[in-house]
Amino acid sequence: MRVLIGTICLAAITAGPVLAKPPLRDIAEIDDAVMAVAIADEIRKSCKNINARLIRAYTELSALKALARERGYSDEEVEAYVTSKSEKARMRQKAERYLQAKGVAPEDTGALCAFGKAEIAAETAIGRLLK
Repeated sequence: MRVLIGTICLAAITAGPVLAKPPLRDIAEIDDAVMAVAIADEIRKSCKNINARLIRAYTELSALKALARERGYSDEEVEAYVTSKSEKARMRQKAERYLQAKGVAPEDTGALCAFGKAEIAAETAIGRLLK
């Protein structure tokens, strides 16, 4: 009986962390793709001669939502991640750091537009969302 109780306790202790899901923000594949969409959207809004590939962006977001579901996240968890004010603020900071690392001051519209054109030409994750 002691062995059985010990085994059950051990299973309960070890199962908790194994079953716990990390926050969506900690899944780089999802968080980085959301950042690419956010940067592309900012470029689209800031640059008169660059437009969004809206169907492609919608498809990308749908694929990310499906990936989150495959990993066990509910629609409510995904919705909370994409609509949270604190997550939006964090994503803005992450995107600004990314742009700065690429030599682009986020408030410099000319540099942002040039970056957008370069991303389109290179067919990057950001560039594929723009035309």
